[in-house]
Amino acid sequence: MTDLITLKNNVPARSERRTSRLAEKIAGGGSSLRRVATNTNGTFKRIVGGEQIGKAIPHQIDVIIVDMLPDVSREFYAAAYDPEGTPTLPDCWSNDGKTPDAKASNRQASSCSSCPMNVDGSGTRGKGKACRFKRRLAVLAEGDPTGEVYQLSIASKSLFGKSSGPTYPFESYCKYLKSNGEAPDTLVTRVAYDLDADTLTLNFREVRFLTPEEEDLVDTVYSDPETKRYTQLTVSEADGVTAKLARAVEVAPKAAVVEEAQIEEEPAPVKRANPKSETAAPKPVEDSKLASLIDDWGDED
Repeated sequence: MTDLITLKNNVPARSERRTSRLAEKIAGGGSSLRRVATNTNGTFKRIVGGEQIGKAIPHQIDVIIVDMLPDVSREFYAAAYDPEGTPTLPDCWSNDGKTPDAKASNRQASSCSSCPMNVDGSGTRGKGKACRFKRRLAVLAEGDPTGEVYQLSIASKSLFGKSSGPTYPFESYCKYLKSNGEAPDTLVTRVAYDLDADTLTLNFREVRFLTPEEEDLVDTVYSDPETKRYTQLTVSEADGVTAKLARAVEVAPKAAVVEEAQIEEEPAPVKRANPKSETAAPKPVEDSKLASLIDDWGDED
């Protein structure tokens, strides 16, 4: 039996192949955006257009962070999470963490700073905030020279807090790198599950500096306007979920939200519950680990 690779190697010589008129029609509905999904069983999955590609990766992955927004984003779901329900877009969300997105169907306020869902006590059982923080990263898989970008979505549980040994929540990780004169796009970053946490939590740490070839690839991918989309879209949008709520939901002082672990396990973020009050990111840690790593590599040269 022949395959496409064999056929392509035997295409008749011509100056230029014709452009297909059917490529878009066979692509099907939904989005073809790629993302890395996190799961409560401690694995990472590659998702393209809402479908898993390849086998799940256990425990940890190494990535190169190509792009991210300057500020942490936000998401709000007014209704409780329903594992049997149809995935929907959030009621309200903000990519810049300051104003609701124009596409949000149920905006809660004109600005995030004045929003009643951004007040301590608005969450489940009067705890935390109903509107949750979120980070979306555009990443490359370490060792993949194709330049295919994936979206990695980081929930609030994995954003803030203190370091644990050599690992950090993401915002603290960025501050740690900055305090050592580095940035997320200069190194390979290891993303790993915190096995001691009660709910799904990710930690981050540096692995190594980029090779010259990886640096060139990062610059090329960063310059592609398409890359920016991976830092802005919700997971639902990335999977082609465009369903709106059937009706506007009244703003409730204590809207139900779903647990972080449940959200991350689903193919799209639906509803959230059990939020905890956010902990401000600590001041940059003057950790000697990265500096030591730099010195070691300098000695090898």
